[in-house]
Amino acid sequence: MNKPVESIRILVVDDDNDILLLLDKWLKQEGFEVITVTSAEEALKKLMLARINLVISDLIMQGMSGMQLLAEIHRENPLLPVIMLSGQATIPDAVQATHLGSAAFLTKPAAREDLIGHIKRALRIGSYQTAKGQFGKNIIYKSKAMSELLELAKQVADSDITVFITGATGTGKEVIARAIHDASARSQKSFVAINCGAIPEQLLESELFGHEKGAFTGANTRHEGLFQAAHGGTLFLDEIGDMPLSLQVKLLRVLQDLQVRPVGSTKTYPVDVRIISATHRDLDAAVENGEFREDLFYRLKVVPLAMPNLTERREDIPLLAAHFLRRYAGRNEKPVKHFAPAAMEYLMTAPWPGNIRQLNNVLDLCSTLCKTDTIPLSLVQKAMQDQPGGIQSLKDAKHRFERNYLLGVLRMTSGHVANAARMAGRNRTEFYKLLNQHAIDPAEFRRVKADESEA
Repeated sequence: MNKPVESIRILVVDDDNDILLLLDKWLKQEGFEVITVTSAEEALKKLMLARINLVISDLIMQGMSGMQLLAEIHRENPLLPVIMLSGQATIPDAVQATHLGSAAFLTKPAAREDLIGHIKRALRIGSYQTAKGQFGKNIIYKSKAMSELLELAKQVADSDITVFITGATGTGKEVIARAIHDASARSQKSFVAINCGAIPEQLLESELFGHEKGAFTGANTRHEGLFQAAHGGTLFLDEIGDMPLSLQVKLLRVLQDLQVRPVGSTKTYPVDVRIISATHRDLDAAVENGEFREDLFYRLKVVPLAMPNLTERREDIPLLAAHFLRRYAGRNEKPVKHFAPAAMEYLMTAPWPGNIRQLNNVLDLCSTLCKTDTIPLSLVQKAMQDQPGGIQSLKDAKHRFERNYLLGVLRMTSGHVANAARMAGRNRTEFYKLLNQHAIDPAEFRRVKADESEA
């Protein structure tokens, strides 16, 4: 439930007393409680002593700047809305501020209606309130653990603040990332996802940042990286903990400068993307062991979201099971099946090391093998025994790696098989055999390139 306007306290920070007086008057006329200070240092003291619901700050001030203040505020409280004002704003300033999590970036002199509108939107007041129930509408849950997670995700969705999702394999980290993107102002732009652990190091740099024609053997065309492909939208860096240290340095530079330099290029290109990253690893331990850069870790971990394991949300299992069974029935044009009571009890007490992904696989197998409308306990037990939990077999892991590698080289060479084979160190005949084994059609990559050229 939203606070009444008169209980909302706004902190205004500006070294221009005329601006402070004007904003104080406007905000009090709207019924807000207002505190004014003339420096960022004073603002930080007020934030320690008083409950503040929103901050309005000038960008350029004596001493600590507004951008530094924004970073300090969100280091302690990443959900506190901050609106930036500046009479000397530049586009890079605005982009940097939004990536640090500002709720709005307005140029002086700001129109009263515009400022008040942004305040109400940031605080979800009146007609600016985000419709509850819309966020994550496709996510199946009723558990308290998921409800709390989604509430926090919803609060940060409609901003550009960087989100860091942790959780075991199969808990649905990408599902939450997509929900955040869909609820953001970037929802009409691209959501681009990449698994940093599934692509070989020599290809990952090109995938992320792009490369110029002739940058390396087989690079016969210019390749746009995923940062540029996601321009205006969201880039989801899955399994960021598996990124090699050499690339972590380059990623940090992109996040700091908001521009990319493709492999083999002397030019840089500005990028405007929201970063959401995820990992199943303990990155605090990885930082201590020197396996992950501390500066990059804190740049990514602005708002942490921890995905609960399926065993922490067992009450969601019947809902998830019913959802998956309906989906399988629709896909196969067959009646919807259901579980015998003993079978459902078994599902709800199982250990689920592979989480929702494992549950999905078990239900798929049960639905396929069951010849009646009711799935018995014996079939569920058999399906569980056939599942290796959250661990892939070596054969499956090799197959996945090989397929991702083939897709990567074909994407980089725009479907040119001879060049892709040369990059992979195989002759064309061997390479074609590999493509056939993985049901990959190189013509698809040529069509994508043609479509991009026409566009």
